[in-house]
Amino acid sequence: MPDGPDTITASGGLPADCTFDPDDWTILARHWFPVALSREVQAQPVAMSLLDERLVVYRAGEQVVVARDLCPHRGVPLSLGIGDGTTLACAYHGLRFGAEGACVAIPAHPKAKIPTRMALRTYPAQERYGLIWTCLRPAADVSSQTVPGIPRMPHWDDPGFQQVTCPGFDLAAFAGRQVEGFLDVAHFAFVHTDTFADPGDTEVPEYTATPTEHGFTADYWSSVANYPRGSNLCAPSGFRWLRRFDAHLPFTATLVVHFPDGGRLSIMNAASPVSARQTRMFAPIAKNFATDQPEREIYDFNLRIFAEDRAIVEAQRPENLPLDPRIEVNIAADRSSVAYRRGLRALGLSHFFTA
Repeated sequence: MPDGPDTITASGGLPADCTFDPDDWTILARHWFPVALSREVQAQPVAMSLLDERLVVYRAGEQVVVARDLCPHRGVPLSLGIGDGTTLACAYHGLRFGAEGACVAIPAHPKAKIPTRMALRTYPAQERYGLIWTCLRPAADVSSQTVPGIPRMPHWDDPGFQQVTCPGFDLAAFAGRQVEGFLDVAHFAFVHTDTFADPGDTEVPEYTATPTEHGFTADYWSSVANYPRGSNLCAPSGFRWLRRFDAHLPFTATLVVHFPDGGRLSIMNAASPVSARQTRMFAPIAKNFATDQPEREIYDFNLRIFAEDRAIVEAQRPENLPLDPRIEVNIAADRSSVAYRRGLRALGLSHFFTA
């Protein structure tokens, strides 16, 4: 009998209905991605998807469990179940699963020995920056590969910084397109004029993208301010704004904006590839000025910026990110984009990104 979708997934292969090229999926699955906000995962389970793999996230005491969203008994999604903060009960027969995804109770046979195979397929979980991160093919599964860890968030742990993690933001677009848009410096005056940019300040000064261990970094100096439009705030005459971008391949980037008087605004753009055409973007933010600003104000302003970008990214064609330099034409302002695409090629990504 040929393998069905569940057999393929359970044996360590691709998820059912995978939208990625198999080789590209295997490469991407070695990396860490956020799948949920820490504050979203309380007693009740949360359903999420990563790289087409359906996941359930729940708390078992002090431990966060990320597992395949399927009860091993009769195949019901565990995200339909009920949690109590220590275990998660399946909605069909009440089997309970705890830390490490182990089955701890079978109500129909409370005194019987629990079968060894009655356990969830789990993935590693880490909480950082107000997010829960996981990796579908961790080092134990690909021991011969160098597995990048969770990207560093500048200033998150520095004293005097306000820490905020924005609500997740969904896009009907490929993660690579979204990240490239975050790294782009030429679109401010055309896309973000309702939030912070000046429509008359369109020129892009020279800048350089320098390779790093995990991608590249770029210091971009310009006259484009980062104050909200209509706020009446202004920088000293002649002030040049520094935006320091750091790309952590494949789909995470950070931006530190240098404000007057030593102000720093640090933003992480962590694009989680739900599928090849769906992305959930997470954005932790740290800043050392106006640190008593209500979180709701920070959410609302940044969600307006994200929405401006979403309108563009969802309209781009091809939907994927062309890594072949012959498909789209570059200009000098695209140094970050060129470096980003070159880095993705160096990871071995190919077919899906150029189709």
